[in-house]
Amino acid sequence: MTVSIASLILPALLVFNLAPAQITVNYERFSLPNGLEVILHEDHSVPIVSCNMWYHVGSAREKPGRTGFAHLFEHIMFEGSGHVPVGMFDEWLESAGGENNASTSADRTNYWENIPSNALELALFLESDRAGYLIDAMTPAKVDAQRDVVKNERRESYENQPYGMAPIVIDSNLYPPDHPYSWSTIGSMEDLSAASHEDVVEFFKKYYVPNNASLVIAGDIDPAKTKSLVQKWFSDVPRGKPVPPPNVPRAYLSREKRITLEDKVQLPRLYLSWITPPHLAPGDAELDILASILTGGKNSRLFKRLVYDLQIAQDVFAAQESASLSSKFSIVATARSGHTLAELEKAIREEIKKIKDEPPALRELQRAVNGYEAVFLDRLERIGGFGGKADQLNSYFTETGNPDYFNEDLARYKALAPGDIQSIAQTFLRDDGDVVLSVVPEGKKELAAPSGDVK
Repeated sequence: MTVSIASLILPALLVFNLAPAQITVNYERFSLPNGLEVILHEDHSVPIVSCNMWYHVGSAREKPGRTGFAHLFEHIMFEGSGHVPVGMFDEWLESAGGENNASTSADRTNYWENIPSNALELALFLESDRAGYLIDAMTPAKVDAQRDVVKNERRESYENQPYGMAPIVIDSNLYPPDHPYSWSTIGSMEDLSAASHEDVVEFFKKYYVPNNASLVIAGDIDPAKTKSLVQKWFSDVPRGKPVPPPNVPRAYLSREKRITLEDKVQLPRLYLSWITPPHLAPGDAELDILASILTGGKNSRLFKRLVYDLQIAQDVFAAQESASLSSKFSIVATARSGHTLAELEKAIREEIKKIKDEPPALRELQRAVNGYEAVFLDRLERIGGFGGKADQLNSYFTETGNPDYFNEDLARYKALAPGDIQSIAQTFLRDDGDVVLSVVPEGKKELAAPSGDVK
């Protein structure tokens, strides 16, 4: 009897696919009496530990007239504390073979240290000292100095950067003025100038408290010893007043807004933006995959049509920019020389309509899901840094209360069908609820998409 190799392999593959591996990231969670939530994850693959501290405060906790405080604090937190002189935070970590960084978003401020496992106590000392004793070293002169640093960062990253003001203009038009996503994380020049030392101290005492923070320690650790070290260094940090979650009504744009912005650029660029569901909410995963179908690779719909077939665009990309209160779906395309943004918008709208009229092919959907899964699993290979395993544990804990939400998160994508993508495009990519921004070279308003009010 002749037996083909395929007849032996195929049943085995089918059996394997019936029981896909579950992603499990083991952890231990405990709380200190002062309210600090601590999550430990043991991973001995390399002799490295990542300490990842989240303060549950970002620009969404600010108020009109006092924006930019959360990002300003990201800078101030590196300017010395009660027992750490200015400049020594970095120097002591680097001398032990470690590295550190921080970031601020609308929803949180994140500080992390990646260190050799034998330097864990140093990282915990440094992080706890600025948690408990920053005020002791925070003078008006330091606040003024970092205020100037942040202002320069705004100039470099936004005001003097080609197309740099686009996200600020979009968000201020996408959300109502009292919505915390309507202002930028970096804040306005006026608000940064107006911030007093007393304002900054008040902000710290309200939000930089252990009962408004969570600490993940992941990597080559002994959980019992690590728990003891956390208690040693963080137990004396005083608890603050309760910090209630933000109560912000869901944003909704009831009409289309068209804006033209003249800038010192060579080529015009088109931005289309919509308000979409928050991170992890129904629709969020679908929009991630839709972005990939539209611009995720050279064979994606918009990239192939605009860049290769019509050759009217230099580049094009789409993204679901997920956040806690709501998200933003954006399509951005830069025109080639000799072409207008009206041409780009027409082609983009036609491709969106195709998705609305007919769901993507199953193969097209699966390619996008496979791409997302590959990136997702790659992040699990990294312990620390932005988006590493420690950061993900903190993110899931903050948003769901369950640090090990990896499997549930990935399942959102693997469960999608082509009709889900079509339906979510019909629901959220509305022609009567978007912001259309044209950024054009100075004096070239004719290159803009139609009917833009010049800014």
